[in-house]
Amino acid sequence: MKGNSVFFQYWPFFVPLILLQIGLAAASFLHLRKYKKVRWGTPTIWTLLVLLVSMIGPVLYFAVGREDA
Repeated sequence: MKGNSVFFQYWPFFVPLILLQIGLAAASFLHLRKYKKVRWGTPTIWTLLVLLVSMIGPVLYFAVGREDA
C-alpha cells in the first residue's frame, strides 16, 4: 500500500498538470483545425505532434508552428 500513499501524496501536484496538458492539447488542436496554415511542416505532422508528444507538442506548436494571422 505504500505505492498508493505516494500517489495520493502528489495528487494535488498532478491534477493541475493534467488539466494544463488537456487544455493545451485541446487549444492547439482546435487552432490547427480552424487555421490550416502552419509555418513549418504540414498540419498533419503538427496534429500528430500535439496529440502524441504530451506537454511539449502543444507548446512547440504555439511557439514555432503556428502561423500568425
